[in-house]
Amino acid sequence: MQRVHHASVSIAGSRIEEIGPGLLILICAMQGDTEAEADQLASKITRLRIFKDAAGKMNLALKDIGGSALIVSQFTLAADTSRGNRPGFSAAAPPDVGSHLYEYFSKAMSAQGTPVANGKFGADMDVTLTNAGPVTIWLDTAH
Repeated sequence: MQRVHHASVSIAGSRIEEIGPGLLILICAMQGDTEAEADQLASKITRLRIFKDAAGKMNLALKDIGGSALIVSQFTLAADTSRGNRPGFSAAAPPDVGSHLYEYFSKAMSAQGTPVANGKFGADMDVTLTNAGPVTIWLDTAH
């Protein structure tokens, strides 16, 4: 996820979603991932204090700043580059499971009180953002 001033997603040159201050969340369902892990991530992300307070310290959470989340599916996060020069993606969840968990995660974020905008699962998207900081944080329920 990336802390952003603003972010948007477009398909075939048409902007389909955009947010102001908040988080761009690139999400990938891996084989074996569950709804419980999606709930865990949604709860953690909404509580992470990674936004600046009046003193300039990272001390505020997404809800404290009234921020939004742009959630974009990105199976390429499952890339295995350990062999050869062409990444493998066999660790990613199958598309039907990935789509379900993507939608479930978006609803879980919304249930935490976060305004949510979404990309389109499986689409070829252009994502534009202005990273604030920059602050980029990797979250993985396996670690």
